[in-house]
Amino acid sequence: MVSDLVLSGLWGFLGGFALLIGAVFGYYFKIPPRIVAGVMAFGSGVLLSAVSFELLDEAYSLGGLEHLAAGFLIGALIFTLTNLYLARRGAKHRKRSQRPEEFEGNGAAIAAGSVIDGIPESIAIGLTMIGGTGVSTATMVAVFLSNIPEGLSSSAGMKKDGWKPSRVFILWFVIAVVTSLSSIIGFTVFQYLPPQVTAVALAIAAGGILAMLVDTMIPEAFSETHNLAGMLTVIGFAISFILSKLY
Repeated sequence: MVSDLVLSGLWGFLGGFALLIGAVFGYYFKIPPRIVAGVMAFGSGVLLSAVSFELLDEAYSLGGLEHLAAGFLIGALIFTLTNLYLARRGAKHRKRSQRPEEFEGNGAAIAAGSVIDGIPESIAIGLTMIGGTGVSTATMVAVFLSNIPEGLSSSAGMKKDGWKPSRVFILWFVIAVVTSLSSIIGFTVFQYLPPQVTAVALAIAAGGILAMLVDTMIPEAFSETHNLAGMLTVIGFAISFILSKLY
């Protein structure tokens, strides 16, 4: 139990740590927007597969169609309303693949938006560990890949706004800790609740992630990769599907 608790925290931290990795590259290197968008397209495919074959499939097994549908819509609604509020505060373009000189945003709002994006993903990581089967490889890879472009593009913009590197990296490290705690909550709290509650939680996470993909990552991926976006998304989806069946 204790080892699984620690592992859930470590897996959640690893998913959030991708933000810090992206931040280092975004702050010190000029990564072509096309490459960032390509990673977004690939990561979108991975996340779409994880939502479909990991989160929703498990939610349906635990709680049936009614709990899945309720949680799915609630998750999308929560993300949409929160995203609208944060967009007005300056976090609209937190997952942009744009060049730093085109950055428009507010650092604090972007950080808050990253937390909102990361919490359902991290809770989902913890939820996949319930039952002693270990973390879902597909979900873990999906979360990790989706976080790298966010840390990269946002940190490049923060640098343009005059943020010192210590401030930027401490910010992303704190967010990684938050994602770790979210994963622990997903693992510890829900395993003692009725399976229907876990089903709703999985569906909420899936709804929030899917809404985030359509609102942020997929449009940005297409904006730079254009006709390649579909192929990269399909490749990511296929690899994630294979991982979900192998592990």
